Amino acid sequence: MSTNMDNVEGNVPIEEHESDNEKSKPKRKRMKDRSEVWEHFIKEETHTGMEARCKYCGMRYKCGTKRNGTSPLWAHINRCRKYPYNTPKESKQSLLSFKSNKIESGCTSGLSYVKYDPTVIRKALSEMVIVDELPFKFVEGVGFKKFCNVMEPRFHVPSRITVAKDCYETFLTQKRKLKLLLKNCNSRVSLTTDTWTSIQQINYMCLTVHFVDNDWNLQKRILNFCPISSHKGEEIGKEIEKCLLDWELEKVFCITVDNASSNDTAIGYMRRKINGWKAGVLKGRFLHMRCVAHIVNLVVSDGLKIVNESITRVRQAVRFIKQSPSRLVRFKKCVVEEKINSKKLLCLDVPTRWNSTFLMLDAALVFEYAFERYSEEDPHYVIELNEREGKGCPTSEDWETVRRFSEFLQVFYDLTLRVSGSLHVTSNLFFHELVSVAVLLKDLMTNDDVEMCLMATKMKEKYDKYWGDPEKINMLIFIAVVLDPRYKLDYVEWMLIEIYDSKHAFVLVNNLKESLNALYEEYRGSSGDVIREEVSSSMDSSQFSPKQKKLQLSWKEYYQPRSFFIGTLGAYGIELLIEWNG
Repeated sequence: MSTNMDNVEGNVPIEEHESDNEKSKPKRKRMKDRSEVWEHFIKEETHTGMEARCKYCGMRYKCGTKRNGTSPLWAHINRCRKYPYNTPKESKQSLLSFKSNKIESGCTSGLSYVKYDPTVIRKALSEMVIVDELPFKFVEGVGFKKFCNVMEPRFHVPSRITVAKDCYETFLTQKRKLKLLLKNCNSRVSLTTDTWTSIQQINYMCLTVHFVDNDWNLQKRILNFCPISSHKGEEIGKEIEKCLLDWELEKVFCITVDNASSNDTAIGYMRRKINGWKAGVLKGRFLHMRCVAHIVNLVVSDGLKIVNESITRVRQAVRFIKQSPSRLVRFKKCVVEEKINSKKLLCLDVPTRWNSTFLMLDAALVFEYAFERYSEEDPHYVIELNEREGKGCPTSEDWETVRRFSEFLQVFYDLTLRVSGSLHVTSNLFFHELVSVAVLLKDLMTNDDVEMCLMATKMKEKYDKYWGDPEKINMLIFIAVVLDPRYKLDYVEWMLIEIYDSKHAFVLVNNLKESLNALYEEYRGSSGDVIREEVSSSMDSSQFSPKQKKLQLSWKEYYQPRSFFIGTLGAYGIELLIEWNG
């Protein structure tokens, strides 16, 4: 019955259906070989399966996609004797190359043996990506791969994912080294932190550590760069605490922040935590250090709110020239005709950055006569500027006024550059800059120029807000000058009397002396006994004459305890000891 049914039209055996379906299905397209090893091998179909034949020596290897990988093929290329870029093993001649001892300066000196090591090359590649801030996909660029192939054909350029992993491993290695350096460092550390919001509305915080290592070199390292939930002081404090716990840092001397009110809350939070760790100096009295550069920026920005009309006219003139390429070409022609030799370029200022206003005026003053010639050659210049803010072109009186403003802003611009240095010690400079600003504003407040006088008065009000109250000033600004070998405590007292009234100066001098004594007592109570023990064990009094014993006692009992300032306040601590001993 089943046999008859198979013969009926429309009834086909199951096997025939399956074979028809297989024939009707389109064959899957074979994937392209992605490995670069196939540049050196040719695939061939044999009766035993797929095999790969070396283009140079003819060696064959199994290359089935399911059972065989490409590792044997790479191993063969590295040892293939007929591969043109492999050095024959029987050759006794070493590979020599010029190795640079001063890579940064570009100097090459010395002939040395260089062994091919892909691990070293990968490490150098990851460091290049980090130092030059390159995207990870840079290594997958056609030009970079071609360059590497010419430089070292044996090196297989890794993918962007591998490079990202190598960069992370480099980060972990450097973090371990820095953590060990901080652990073995004898001095305290100081921190600087700042927060901001990106254009994607993401809040970020950066935490930087500054310290003097055991070789007396000033060091600066970024400990953390991370997103934070908000700019609230409590959140900032918790993020700083989390970072310090991760780095196992407790010996924090001070934290420098800008003058946002949220930072006051953050410093208060950190003071409680550091005191809880019993690692603070005088219970965190000097922990809060206000950023001097930020205060100077606030002082100048407040004064520039009273903008002079002459500055407005110069700004509009610069804007007119830069609005069109043809105008800029014509202006350059005027510069040549006036025989002005300068590499400066016209630039517009940014309303929120006073230093850009200074740079704009400083550059425009150089081209004063070029502006005058341009007004004679382009009639639209005069017509359009008369319709803009400022009502006209800059006159000779305007240029003279701008010159005075530029000289005034030059003082604050140079001051900001001096106190913003991170490669040299700046703590001993703050007080001198504070004095120079106070003297300058005091002179301008008695100036005959009404606008300059009004601007100086407004800036002095902002100055007194941060540096006028003796209780708000961090005494480290003055202590650093006392520790400077070029100055003494009497000098600081004299300068305080010069810039403050007698009442405020008296309070500041008393606070300064009290802080110095408190720092000494803090050290003597915590570390004096330990130091005396160490000195006593290393110096046997029986070996010295009576005069030498007296000197030894002076060293142990008087000089050595004061070395506290070396570890906590900086390199000028030892000079204070000499001053006190004198």
